[in-house]
Parts: sequence; C-alpha cells; structure tokens
Amino acid sequence: MRIFLTMAFFASALSSFAQFDSSAHFLQKGLEEKTRGRSMEAYKAFDKAYTYSKTDKTVVSELANSLFELRRYALAREKYLQLEQLGAPSADTYRRLMDLSFNLRQHNDAIKYAQLVKKADPSAKTAYFIGKAYYDLENYGNAVKFLNVAASEDGKNAEVPYMIARSYADMMNYKQAMPYFEKALALDPANTRWMYETGLMYYAMRDDKASLKYLLMAAEKGYKRDNEYLENLAIAYLNNKQTDKGLEILGESLKRRPSDVNLLNMVAEANYEAGRFDEAITYYDQIFGMDKEDASALFMIGMSYQKKGDKQKGQAICDRAIQLDPSLAKNKQKMQMPGGL
Repeated sequence: MRIFLTMAFFASALSSFAQFDSSAHFLQKGLEEKTRGRSMEAYKAFDKAYTYSKTDKTVVSELANSLFELRRYALAREKYLQLEQLGAPSADTYRRLMDLSFNLRQHNDAIKYAQLVKKADPSAKTAYFIGKAYYDLENYGNAVKFLNVAASEDGKNAEVPYMIARSYADMMNYKQAMPYFEKALALDPANTRWMYETGLMYYAMRDDKASLKYLLMAAEKGYKRDNEYLENLAIAYLNNKQTDKGLEILGESLKRRPSDVNLLNMVAEANYEAGRFDEAITYYDQIFGMDKEDASALFMIGMSYQKKGDKQKGQAICDRAIQLDPSLAKNKQKMQMPGGL
C-alpha cells in the first residue's frame, strides 16, 4: 500500500510538472511570435499554454492581450475578467475592461471599470467614458456632470460638447443645448450630421433663420439629401416665407413619393397660405381622391373656393365636409372671419 501511494503521488507530481513545462514552452513560443509581430501565431501559442495552465496569471494576461489585438473583444473581455478574479488587477487591466465594456455597450461595467482605472491611476482621463455611459443609460444629470469634467480633461474632443448638447436636447432644454452644439461644430467643422441636428434644434426653438442656415450648410458640406432632409429643408424655407423655394423642394420630394399624403398636405397648405388657391384645390383634391373619408381635405377645398370668391360653392363643399366630420363645425365661425382659415 505504501509503495502504491508513493507511486501515485510521484505520477501526479510528474504530470503537474509536465503540464507546467508544456505551459512554459508555449508561453515562451507565444512571446517569441509576439516579438516577430505574428499576432495569430502568438495567439495560438498562448491559447495552447492556457490549455495546460488556466490559472497562470502571465498566461491569462498574454492570451487576453492577444485576443484584444485580434479584435476578438468578447473573448478578450472574458479573459480580462478572469485575470481580475485571479487577483491580478492593474490599471492596464482595468483600462482594457473599461474600453471593452464601453465598446460592447456594457454601460454599468464601463462606469465601474472607469472608476477603478481612476482609483489605480489618478491621472487617467476617464470622465468621457463615464459621461457617455451615463448618457446611454439616459441618466442625463450624471452625463452632463462627468462630460463637463471630460471637457477640462480634453478640450479638443468634439464628442464631449456634442454629448452635453444631446443630453440637454433629450431633456427638451434646447436653449442650453445650442451653445454646446455650436462648440462641437467649432471643434469638428466637417461634421455634417451635427450641422443637420443643429438646424433641427433651432427649428425646435422656432429660430427659423438659424434653422435654415444650418440645414443649407449641412447639404453644402455633403450631407445626404434624403427624403427626411428635403422635407425639413422645405419646411425651413416655408417658415422663412420663401414659399417658391419651399414648394420647389416639396415638388422634388413628390417626384420620389407621389402618393405621400403628408407631403401632399404640406404642398396644399403652403399654396393655400400663399394665396394660390387653384393650386391648393388641385392638391387637396388629390388627397380627397385617395380617401373619400378625408373630411379635412374636402373642407379645405371649400375654404379655397371661398377665398377665390366663390362663396356659395365653397360653403356647400364645407357643409358637406362637416356632414362627414361634425367636429369641423367649430370652423364655421372662422370661415366668416376675414383673417380666418
């Protein structure tokens, strides 16, 4: 029995030594491949070393770094977390976990590891990561707080004032948002998406002149003139009393979307407001032709006839519309007023 136990112990020790020797062999091979710049071969060697020794901190660290270099971020994060569990945290490990959590949209973990980075290295600039993570969590108060710190850490990062602007905008506080939108554009003057957003923010503030300015600037710098952009540009022109240009843009949009009821309504309304009642009737008639239950379109046809001077015909059409939708009766008084509909 004693001989058996001794032999078993010896065999176990020999196996452990062999595993250690194999792990060390592949670790060394991985380091050599890493020095040569052969990232994939280095990874294969480190992964092989890991199969022999899953708790060796050096092996786990090199494997994690190798996975990170190969952009296998999810697997790299697992290994960095394991390294933390093995009791080998460092500022570099926390920084990688912060970056990976941030990029993988693990917002709470990004905040956690950014704070650990700051604790391990007080000079580290982590406020942007924390502020952005809080923004993504829709905690705008903390987002603004940390992003203001980030602005003092790195005054050239255009994303910082932009994210502050977005935080205020998402809280419907456009007045406080605008200086930050403009500061972001000053730092990144080629960012056409931000120009477009700034134009929309000015529209929300009813600053029609500034809204049109930024929308036009965005297109001049290369922003895509898609359907949404064209519609908003047309509205900006109309709000600035540039009816012809607004209608020209809406006409361009209608060529793309000829059956878009919202667009047809916009064109009809713009013509009505400009006193072009024949054109308004044409477009309202198209809308009513597509939906014979659209009492509002029929009502506006009647109003257009009245504005043209054919009050009897217009009144009859409006009465017919009210029969379809009795709620339109409240507009009867407005029909009789000089400054009415």
